[in-house]
Amino acid sequence: MTHHLVAGGGGFIGSHMVDVLLGRGDTVTVVDNFVTGRRSNVAHLATHPRFAVVEHDITEPLPSSITDGAYDTVLDLASPASPVDFATMPLEILAVGSTGTRRLLDLALAQNARFFLASTSEVYGDPLVHPQPETYLGNVSCTGPRSCYDEAKRFSEAITMAYRRVHGLDVRIARIFNTYGERMRPDDGRVVNTFVVQALRGEPLTLHGDGSQTRSFCHVSDEVRGLIAVLDGNITGPVNVGNPAEFTMRQLAELVVELARSSSAITAMPLPAEREGDPLKRQPDITLIESAYGWRPSIELREGLGRMIEHFCVNEQI
Repeated sequence: MTHHLVAGGGGFIGSHMVDVLLGRGDTVTVVDNFVTGRRSNVAHLATHPRFAVVEHDITEPLPSSITDGAYDTVLDLASPASPVDFATMPLEILAVGSTGTRRLLDLALAQNARFFLASTSEVYGDPLVHPQPETYLGNVSCTGPRSCYDEAKRFSEAITMAYRRVHGLDVRIARIFNTYGERMRPDDGRVVNTFVVQALRGEPLTLHGDGSQTRSFCHVSDEVRGLIAVLDGNITGPVNVGNPAEFTMRQLAELVVELARSSSAITAMPLPAEREGDPLKRQPDITLIESAYGWRPSIELREGLGRMIEHFCVNEQI
């Protein structure tokens, strides 16, 4: 029976990954300090016989309740990852992407376990190549408001590959593109949940700029399926995991208003200072994961947004 340690397993994507791993018969230990993760995301697993949770900050030395376990894989999904977090906890983000990742790498090395890094499309910055393949080296500011996250993940990738070269550690790296769905924090500042909350409240949907910026949105169930393909597969990485269907921010806003049956207006606003450096375009080239593992997203944006809106209506106080 495979035993996974999932750092950040109380988070949005992490908790969905835990569900899938348990669902296929594996054992999971979650470590999370619940700064941005939510206990409610894993509350339904409290009595599960193959699930355990340790509340801990991985930037601090790992306690014996973690290091005494026997793990086949160590998964690093532990980082604040939203614009609100970039503005309010940049030092914490840099710490978890450096010290935190290294502590998990040391644990994987000691356990002879496979190490999985959840990296991000943010390593491409504001891309000059479109769509973005794994071979693109990026156009990243190392001093802007987003740099805490971009550079933390670039460092995480670098140290992960250094452990592979120096120690022969078995590693996998996935680059996550924009993901949305159930269990997102309503107030974390990401565009999909911001629009959904505004539409459900009947408030104006705030477009930053003229709404022509694009993103490619992957529903969390598709995303996790792709991440597990990378985890189980034989490609060290990095491997892009995302939905190549590209939408403008205005198209997204209009679809959210329609699906929420909202009377909200759509209002253009100047880009706030904390959003300086937001990429104008973002679209994954998924040739590698599709050719290697046969993975493609299957949930179209209309269907996935419908699921998310229903979840927010039932489970969030909006």
